[in-house]
Formats: sequence, C-alpha cells, structure tokens
Amino acid sequence: MSPETRTAGERRPQHAADEPEARPRRGRAFVVWWNRMRVMTIKEYLQLYRDRILIVFMLYAFTLEVFLAGSGVSMQLQNGALQIHDSDHSFASRELIHRFRPPQFSIDGEVLNHGESIDLLDRGEAMMVLDIPPQFQESLLAGETTSVQLQIDTSNPVLGFLATSYGEQIVGQYGLEAAMQREGIGLNEQAAPIIHEEHRVWYNANQDDAWFMSVVEMLNVITMFAILLPASAMAREKERGTVEQLLVSPLSTFQMMFPKVLAMTSVILVGTMITIHLILQPFFGVPFRGSLTLFMAVTAIYVFTTAGIGMLLATIARNLAQVGMLTALIFIPMVFLSGAWTPPENMPPVLRAVSAIAPLHHYIDASLGIMLKGSGIGLLWDSILAIALFGAAIYGMSMGYFRRQFG
Repeated sequence: MSPETRTAGERRPQHAADEPEARPRRGRAFVVWWNRMRVMTIKEYLQLYRDRILIVFMLYAFTLEVFLAGSGVSMQLQNGALQIHDSDHSFASRELIHRFRPPQFSIDGEVLNHGESIDLLDRGEAMMVLDIPPQFQESLLAGETTSVQLQIDTSNPVLGFLATSYGEQIVGQYGLEAAMQREGIGLNEQAAPIIHEEHRVWYNANQDDAWFMSVVEMLNVITMFAILLPASAMAREKERGTVEQLLVSPLSTFQMMFPKVLAMTSVILVGTMITIHLILQPFFGVPFRGSLTLFMAVTAIYVFTTAGIGMLLATIARNLAQVGMLTALIFIPMVFLSGAWTPPENMPPVLRAVSAIAPLHHYIDASLGIMLKGSGIGLLWDSILAIALFGAAIYGMSMGYFRRQFG
C-alpha cells in the first residue's frame, strides 16, 4: 500500500470518529446556553415580583386607566350649554330654537341683551349663544334674506368646530324647509326631487368614541411599559453594581439583555389579556373581529421592538431617575407621531416622514385592523415587517452601545 493510500485510509476513520463527538459537544453547549437563559429569565421575574409598587402601578394602568380613558374622554359634542337671545319671540324663532336639542345641545336659559351673552361666554358659563334678530319670521314669510348668529366659545377648538358644524346643519335645514313651504313646494319628492345621502358606517356603526379611546389607551400603556420595564431592570443592575458581576461571568451580551426583554414581554402580554377580557369587552363592548392569536403575536413583536428602545435608554442613563426622564422624552413624541390624535396627512412633511418609521404608528394600524376590521396578516404584513425591521435595528444599536460601554 502506497503512503498516499495509507494516509487517506487513516484520515477517513479519524474524520468519521469526530462527527459523533461533535454532536454531543453541540448538544451540551445548547443545554448550557438554555440553562443560562432560563436562570436569567427567572431572576428577572423574581426582581419584578419584589417591586410591589411597580406591580400595583401596572395593574392600575392596564385596568383603571384604560377604563377612565374609554369612559371619561369623548371627542363628540354632548349637552353643549346653549343660551338663547330671542328678539323675535315668534313661532318661527321658537321652532328653530327647539331644533337645538339633546344630545348635542342643552338649552340652559335665555339672555336679555348682547352684553349679557358675551359676559356668559367670558365666564365660561355658556358654550354657545343663539341670537335671533327681530322680524325673523316676517323676513322668512316675505322671502327676504335674514340671518341668525351663533356665538361659540372655541377655547376648545374640537368642540367649537363640532358646535359650528351642528349649528350650520340645523339652520341650513330649517332655512331650506321654510323656503320650500313659502313656495308651496312642500317636501314631496315628486314635486321637488331631493338628493338623499345614505351613510354606510363600517367597523364602528354607532361611532362610539369609547371603542377608539380605550383601545388606543391600551396600546399606549403597552408602549410605556415596554420601554420602562426593561430599562428600569437594567438601571437597577447598574445602580447595584451587579452589571460588573455579570460582565465577569461567561454570559454573552445577548444572554444578559434578552432575558430582561423576554420576562417583561410575557408580563405585558398578560396585562394585555387582562385589559381585553376585563375592561374592553365587558365595559365598552369592543368587538374582536380578527384573530386574537395574531394580535398577541403582533403585540409580542412590538413589545420586543419597543423594549429595545428601553434597553438603549438604560445603557445611556446612569440611574433609575434618568431612565424615567428619558422614557418620558421618548414616549410623548411617539404618541403624538403615532397618528392616533392627528392623522399623518395633516402633519408637516418632515413629521409625516418621521411618523412613517415610528413603530407605534404601525402598531396602532395593525391593532385596529385586527380588532375592529378583522384584517389578517395578508393586509397587515407591511406594518408587521416595519415593526420587526425597526426592532432589529434598535437591538443592534443597544447591544453595540452596551459592549462599548462595558466591554
């Protein structure tokens, strides 16, 4: 046998013998890695359990805060305080006044002059004053142009805009009916064809503000704790000096950071389920038309992504107080740029571009799509992908900064 043949023959059994030995080594390495992750995750649960004040705060936020947002905040005009200044005291003026009725308006009284109406508006005792001029009925019967004045307190521009819209609609409809009666046309569609507009309101047939307000508040609470919990856990490690102990251990950066995110994500998911089943559905009747599993999966991805922001803040902050300030600094712009309060179409181009990459904007779109519209992953894949890409980028930044700071 030639030397070359003998050498090849010797190598084959040696290589074949290495493969069975490599598999157990890889298996043992995975077991060690898994045990480290398990122990670190349990440690995070125990640390959170010891912080009773934080647990009480989480229970309040996921229950009472969401309930207050859904029941106490309304974007609709209800029982707007209306004062009347009727200088005509005719059948026509009384008919117009009676059309300003609940639930939008509440007639609180009558003023005698223009100065009194201004005084009520200045003191905040009236939101609106309806001023009907003299000879109002005579002008209508004679076919002459007449006008009424609705003075509105617009210190709250949203309610002021709604009051103006409702008032214009009521006065316009009354003027149309008065003109048709004067001409003897009546409201017969054959004599005077009228275009009837038919509304089709989808996904929220009653246009109930409580649905939107409660759901958005739940998403805001998820965002706040997704940033705060991992960041506060890391800040405590830095304050107590246990980060240095972890650095001399065989743990990698990923094994130090990921268990914090994993533990806090599971806690937030439990809080989300409590909100859905104990607050949203029993008290507000919010429907869940889509897949609950898909919603929880999207929420998990979003919490992982937002927790990366918290870990980045924790590496920058020196103590827990700085974490709280940085969390507020990040959380408030995220809410304003999410599109929940101001549609992105109404934002300046620069803010619209920032809103397009904000994870909360995509999370709100996906959540409302799943819960109220019953959308599936086929319609929401772009929002989910945007959240995941942002999360990958922010995790890379946070781990890189952590290595540079403690490496």
